[in-house]
Formats: sequence, C-alpha cells, structure tokens
Amino acid sequence: MPIWIFREYDRCSGCRYCEIACSLKHEGVIWPEASRIRVFEYVPGITIPIICSQCTDYPCVQACPTKALYVDESTGAVRVDEGKCIKCGKCVEVCPGRIPRILPQKDSVIICDLCGGDPECVKVCRALGFNALVLVDKWPGTHYKLYARDAEKIARDYVKKLYKVDPEEVM
Repeated sequence: MPIWIFREYDRCSGCRYCEIACSLKHEGVIWPEASRIRVFEYVPGITIPIICSQCTDYPCVQACPTKALYVDESTGAVRVDEGKCIKCGKCVEVCPGRIPRILPQKDSVIICDLCGGDPECVKVCRALGFNALVLVDKWPGTHYKLYARDAEKIARDYVKKLYKVDPEEVM
C-alpha cells in the first residue's frame, strides 16, 4: 500500500533536523536548500513543515512534458528521471503547494521520493520525540490536497485557528 507523511503542525519544534537528515540522505552533505522537506516560520514559534502531499491526481506528473516525473507504485511517491528532466518548471507551476524545486546546482527538479519507503525526516523527528512527521498508509479517497498548499497560507490558517486572531495582525 502507498504511504504518506502526515504532518502535525502543533508538534513541529522548528529544529529543522528533518531538512538536515533529508539533505544528508539525498546529497551526502548538510544542504538544507536541497532538502525535499522545508520548514517555514512566518510567525515566531509557528513552524510549518512542507513536503510533497502526493495529490491523488498528481498534477505535477501530468504536466511534465518529457515524462521525467512518474509515480512509484509501491510508495506513491513522485520520482524524477533525472536524465529526462529539462527543468522547465511546469511541475512547479501546477503544484498547489509549489513543492517541486529547481536549484541551479542540480540537473533536475527535486521532490520528495519518500526515501524509497523509509523517510529519513520521519525517523529523525520520531527519534527526537517530536513526532510532527508520521508515516502512515495512504488511504484512497482522503483529501491530500488539503496539505498541498503554499506554506504561508497554511501558516495563516494555523495562526487563525490557534490564536483566534486575524493573521494580518501578527504576520
């Protein structure tokens, strides 16, 4: 069954060890900019981990003109065939959360591949006791696009829920 990373924003400490673990796994060095997970802090103390939500309809995969993006059937993750990617940015444009990223130093777009089914970000978050990232089975019919939004929009909604104030007052 495909898997998914559930995010519990209340539990995120903002330590960014998930970014470090991800960049070490994928790049072999500590390079948070190349991490497939990013942590944003628009309001002090409110940290929002952002990662691919594996939308049910995979708009990024559908938009790729070279078919460089494809879905790994065992995990449900979007994978990148680096030899086919031309870094055109179509996947970024159609992604509701603008998750795929293009870095000048990389030869292709980067996006979470769930570490082949054993995500490093989840392991480090669990080891530190935060459990803001939890690996779960991906169930059909669930609205994963609720998580596939711009980090600032998620932060605004979270501030409104948490503090019962207009986010414009604090952001």
